[in-house]
Amino acid sequence: MHQDVTDLRNFYYRSMLGRAVQQHVRDNLLKLWPEAKGQTVAGYGFAVPLLRPYLADARRVIGLMPAAQGAMPWPAGMPNVSVLCEETEWPVETGHVDKLVVMHGLEVSERPSDLMQECFRVLGPGGRAIFVVPNRSGLWARNDRTPFGHGRPYSQSQLETQLRRHGFIPETHVSLLYQPPSSKRFWLKSGVTVEKFGRKFSMVMNGGVIMVEATKRVQMPSGPGVKVHQPRGLKVLEGLGAGKPETARVGAAPDRRTGQAADAGR
Repeated sequence: MHQDVTDLRNFYYRSMLGRAVQQHVRDNLLKLWPEAKGQTVAGYGFAVPLLRPYLADARRVIGLMPAAQGAMPWPAGMPNVSVLCEETEWPVETGHVDKLVVMHGLEVSERPSDLMQECFRVLGPGGRAIFVVPNRSGLWARNDRTPFGHGRPYSQSQLETQLRRHGFIPETHVSLLYQPPSSKRFWLKSGVTVEKFGRKFSMVMNGGVIMVEATKRVQMPSGPGVKVHQPRGLKVLEGLGAGKPETARVGAAPDRRTGQAADAGR
């Protein structure tokens, strides 16, 4: 079930914890995608807090917000780029998106398979997508006071299996939000330190959020295709020695004028 856009806005823009989450997730996104000059960047769900760094150089930025969630104008003080859309019918032409960010979209979708197909449709050949979902074994998925405590959490293997099933190739995965989902001052001040510690010891600690980057798989065309006839070239010395002298018939006498065997019946 989708969350209301007002609740998402209040968390990310009006709470200290939400601003800290926005910073951590955006920093990790920028490590994977430092720029998008001349490209089309789209975000689905409530991904707009992550898209601001691309507004200056990207050819186009689109904030796709599902109807069940609701939409809000974004960015503030600038021309609006957000649009209300159906969950599996986006107002985007096929193959026109270079980079796609999905956050608070997949885990709350009632039709995740159809949503994946729509993501695949809008991406161009070689396009890249990043999916941000709550980690099913992390603390954030167990606390419904944050947006990551709603919907269907994923493990890394579950998400990557889902991506492969729909034509994506998982490339990179990042685990983040190791700090507890708490608004207490201590955890907010030590958030950066906890994140560094968690990444260093990720084999024994579970982050609250999984971020997976995937590329669109472009398959070679299948089928018999068109056969092209290529003429066989003439080989050097071809034909030499092919002719053989006629063998004289048994019982025939040679012709005195030509030296060849004469017809035996003559």
